[in-house]
Amino acid sequence: MTNKNQHVVPHNGEWAVRGAGNQRVTSTHGTQADAAAAARKIAINQQSEVVIHRPNGQIRDKDSYGRDPFPPRG
Repeated sequence: MTNKNQHVVPHNGEWAVRGAGNQRVTSTHGTQADAAAAARKIAINQQSEVVIHRPNGQIRDKDSYGRDPFPPRG
């Protein structure tokens, strides 16, 4: 099974979590923060990435919860 990135996207006046490449949404939420929290739980479980979009569809932020091929140097 591949680890699908989880996208937080606007959906019918609400915010939704949608797996990459899926036509249907996984869940809908009243706020972007609630949708991001739900996406984060899925991404941690699947070791994938959360991609948060703006209302216009542009990518606002990304967080990785899997093996990062380019980890930050400390």
